[in-house]
Amino acid sequence: MNSLKPKLFALAAFAVPTALVFGLGGTPNVQATAAPEDAAAIYKAKCAMCHTPTASKHFDIAKSDEHHVQAILKGQKGEKPPYMPGYEEKGITEETAKALVVYMRSIKPAS
Repeated sequence: MNSLKPKLFALAAFAVPTALVFGLGGTPNVQATAAPEDAAAIYKAKCAMCHTPTASKHFDIAKSDEHHVQAILKGQKGEKPPYMPGYEEKGITEETAKALVVYMRSIKPAS
């Protein structure tokens, strides 16, 4: 009976950190909220491939922040594919979308 306690402790010591790293669902998720410094990491991982590292493509600074937030959350069809996917269903919150818009405005070169 006493040998069971160390085994359970060892299992818990491994399982809990693993669950925290990979989320309880077993796959990594975007954090529900993003601090401004996290917006840069999310942008680089999810957005830069289409919008470029400097947000110079497919990002119109003349449009409102709310327009961009909704495009991030719900997606948007453009003139031709690839279209902007909606990220709300992938774990991006409105707060995170707002942080992304602020970050994109900060890196977009002046026209």
